[in-house]
Amino acid sequence: MSDMSNFNQSIIDEFRANEGQVGGMFAGAPIVLLSTKGAKSGQTRVNPLAGQLADDGTIYVFASAAGSPKNPDWYHNLVAHPEVEVEYGTEKFTATATPVTGAKRDEIYARQKEAMAQFAEYEQKAGRTIPVVALTRTGG
Repeated sequence: MSDMSNFNQSIIDEFRANEGQVGGMFAGAPIVLLSTKGAKSGQTRVNPLAGQLADDGTIYVFASAAGSPKNPDWYHNLVAHPEVEVEYGTEKFTATATPVTGAKRDEIYARQKEAMAQFAEYEQKAGRTIPVVALTRTGG
């Protein structure tokens, strides 16, 4: 298992053991566990992501890959298979993942930079427009 896989697994385990709360660099941040189906493999993958809850119940996640020049694998997976499973706090539900574009994307990303300053760094480092994805609940 790679260092990133070990890191992600430790966050996933902590999230599930503590009703959606994690410490360390994510302390106090709304964390989402996003399960996607592999675009090529078809295998389910779980990724811990920083999220942002909108007033209408939509959760937004950000394909920052910590400022990598490429989008993360999970982003490619949800574009290929937009039905995903979301764990948020103590809830687990299915959702449809939809990339957000244009002014709406810019507004949501600006709010995320205000909430978590490292997202401004990710944006500068990445040299790309970081995708914002809306997770809209489809089931319980």
